[in-house]
Amino acid sequence: MIGTPWILVDETIDDSDNVVATCADIDGLFADPPEPPVERYTLLDCTPAGRLRAACDGSGPTWLGNIGLEAEYPPDSFVAELLDVTVLKSSRTGRHGPLDVILEGRLRQPPKRAPEADSFLLTGIDADGEDDFGACAGIDGVIRDRPGPPPRPAALLGCRPGTRLQRAIDVLERGGARHRRWVNASIFSADRDGTATRLLDTGLGAEVAAVRPSALGDGLVDVTFEPTYADAVGPPRPARAREVWQRWQQGRPTEPAGWAGYDRELRQEWAGAALAHHRHGPDRKPGATVYLDGRHVTDEEGFYCAIGEAVNGPGGYFGWNLGALHDCLRGGWGLSPGFRLVWHDSAVARKHLVPGYDRRWWAPSLTMEQLLELLAADGADVDLR
Repeated sequence: MIGTPWILVDETIDDSDNVVATCADIDGLFADPPEPPVERYTLLDCTPAGRLRAACDGSGPTWLGNIGLEAEYPPDSFVAELLDVTVLKSSRTGRHGPLDVILEGRLRQPPKRAPEADSFLLTGIDADGEDDFGACAGIDGVIRDRPGPPPRPAALLGCRPGTRLQRAIDVLERGGARHRRWVNASIFSADRDGTATRLLDTGLGAEVAAVRPSALGDGLVDVTFEPTYADAVGPPRPARAREVWQRWQQGRPTEPAGWAGYDRELRQEWAGAALAHHRHGPDRKPGATVYLDGRHVTDEEGFYCAIGEAVNGPGGYFGWNLGALHDCLRGGWGLSPGFRLVWHDSAVARKHLVPGYDRRWWAPSLTMEQLLELLAADGADVDLR
């Protein structure tokens, strides 16, 4: 039999019988989510301002970045964000009236219902903040049918069922009610040293649909789960993230910069694994000095990996996005506020953290200046070298 690197636990049960299953692999755990599709939208009866107005001068397609849409009244009744927007053309319904502006872009989160408002405020979102883009009376193309991919099934391979999963399997074999075949569990990564680490916010929630003997070992089974309204395992980790978690299952890193050879996606996953494996301890006192190796900080994700190691050693965590970094800077994650950060080879980050548009996050790129401002605002004394 091969190892059982995954443990599924029902965390709603506070007893020793909460292990749903152990298994060698989980089909459906690692999968890439679809990108927001490119669509066309029309701002109806628009009175543009700022860069949006300049883009409507008839000179041809003009890229703008992101545009926020918000109902003017009632306030907060409708909010949406268009991503990576290009103005294709504009036209007037009369000689002097408002414009109809045709855009091409993506939608961050499709609204669930049509807006009731008859006036919308438009906001440009870029690296410098927000710009007034004017207003429009209506928006065509934002509310539409968007048939997404069907919910994905999942399977526990090389599985040894616990009591609760075995009960669901027994119900399936007796032809019992579907709701009694439902299994809900958090997913834990089992490291070689016996440590079980929760896989961030990923879990299993679905009905047992089929069971068969497993080729991975005597007495083991492969259990297939049928989704209902959502993926059987969700949210999945990126498809290539398996490599990162397999490395961590061999043991916590003992050498720094184990993440340096990864691209942005896997660096982000490395920082997520560091978060999952983080164990809280006492903070160092205010005024402590930490040293950041900046040789590999070629992107935002690289900074999070590097500062995690500067504060908490190889495989250390100290934030994996700006919000999390802010939380860590307030204390409780290895350092008290008011520390000194000596940033070696800072020229690497200054070369790469520059203004632009980040199509990994569909947002303006984080710049070196913005990062330094955030660190200073939270009390860090940064010494660039």
